[in-house]
Amino acid sequence: MTTTDITSFRKPAEAHHPIHTLIGERWSPRAFDDRPVEREKIHSLFEAARWAASANNMQPWHFIMATKENAEDHARFVEILMEGNRTWAQHAPVLVLVVARLYSFPGKEQISFYDTGMAAENLVTQAVDLGLATHQMGGFDGDKARELLGIPEGYTPLSMIAIGYPGTHERLTDVLREREVAPRVRKSVEEFVAEGRWSL
Repeated sequence: MTTTDITSFRKPAEAHHPIHTLIGERWSPRAFDDRPVEREKIHSLFEAARWAASANNMQPWHFIMATKENAEDHARFVEILMEGNRTWAQHAPVLVLVVARLYSFPGKEQISFYDTGMAAENLVTQAVDLGLATHQMGGFDGDKARELLGIPEGYTPLSMIAIGYPGTHERLTDVLREREVAPRVRKSVEEFVAEGRWSL
């Protein structure tokens, strides 16, 4: 087994109803290989994000990325992460900050966030097709991201995504290793879908 053999790190969803393979195969590992991600694959990830659905075609999503090829940029992104994520995400060869541009009319921030989330979902689904692993994180310092990455007013950092080829578990702590191999758990459809009116 090689450290980049993605079939060794599969944790397919135990779906109760048929779903697309790319959706079922997507999960969020913490072990990344040091192998760089090819530029053409990175371009494909953002092309997938580009074609997300968007209210009024406003396309409010923005992405700032850093790769390990540029050590200074990558270190800056690692500094933005909370310590719990920093311990493992620092090994990912690509780090991406997801940023939403706020709509100019008040009270519509949720639309901007919704659309940007769909673009991020396109990106992580495309990653599965390319043999890449992704892990999205809310554990980062938004204020520090604004300061270190020069994000202006009117834009909100929403999440960070670690991207790379799957790695081995050896570099993870015992606690993280247990979480890495634990079964995936989801609520049943009946717990979050109502018909006709709220009954949840």
